[in-house]
Amino acid sequence: MTSMDLSGETRPASRGIAGALMALTPDIGPNKSDWPGLTTYRFERPQPAQRGEVHSLSLCYVVQGRKRWIIDGSEYICEPSDYLLFARGMRFESEILEATADRPYLSLVLQVDPAVVGSVSVDLADRRAMPPRPTRGRAAAAAARVSPADQELEGAILRFLRALATASDRKVLAPLYLREAVYRLMRAEQVSRLLHAAVVEQESTPVSEVIRYVREHLSEPLTVAALARHARMSSSTLTAKFTEATGMGPYQFVKRMRLDRAGALLMQGNLNVSEVARRVGYVSLSHFINEFKRHFGTTPRHYAAAQRDTVAMRVDQATAQPS
Repeated sequence: MTSMDLSGETRPASRGIAGALMALTPDIGPNKSDWPGLTTYRFERPQPAQRGEVHSLSLCYVVQGRKRWIIDGSEYICEPSDYLLFARGMRFESEILEATADRPYLSLVLQVDPAVVGSVSVDLADRRAMPPRPTRGRAAAAAARVSPADQELEGAILRFLRALATASDRKVLAPLYLREAVYRLMRAEQVSRLLHAAVVEQESTPVSEVIRYVREHLSEPLTVAALARHARMSSSTLTAKFTEATGMGPYQFVKRMRLDRAGALLMQGNLNVSEVARRVGYVSLSHFINEFKRHFGTTPRHYAAAQRDTVAMRVDQATAQPS
């Protein structure tokens, strides 16, 4: 056994988060905390489906148990150490699948300030950070996506939760660790979704309108000049506003969104590489493969195979667990 691919429940941070959530959930069900926007959950038995609506950009992280979501007609299963990002206005149906008194379902929902997302993205751009490395997880439809939290993200979440213990730590340290968690999310596979949700939530701006247009026309040719015409501004003005809001120019954002969508489509396994390239707007297959390799560090074919192997391994681990 190597230390490279520890399952979520065996990682020290996961165990620490479980302990912190037990302390933060004196009641069965949802528990409010001393941090505005943080709700922690504990259930000791499966729960029937309930409907709800998201009121602000939020991170949902499950550390123990299993939960099923229905979002926009599609099903998503959260295993231990999985997370979902929710955009404002998203409607859902959720159901607790696994929870016992000995191993209760434990999770948190944390509201994320869009201004923090924008600030972190600008800092990343100023420092010319490398593109995010891929994380392993299952594919999801456009409405949402389930991703496994890596050890760095879990470490930031754990430090944030521990900083809530005292008023001084909560005032000084908790904001720093929350910012670190946002940074870790920005380095993971749902960065485009996070940026889009943050920009749209702040207000209806020319940038948010352009991002919506890009998402709806991703398979079509998209140039900065065309996007500027859509926003009724010059290319230089659009680039400046885009960089201020997302930390990158419109060309870089479109490319990242194309490649992130391509990764999700490849993980679904329903399309071959050529079909995926066309679906996300690439005319040249060789250009798509080269861009994909620079972004993810591997070819589309190898990426898809690695994701399928990871899903199969997680299924095997889940079915091998004693009841």
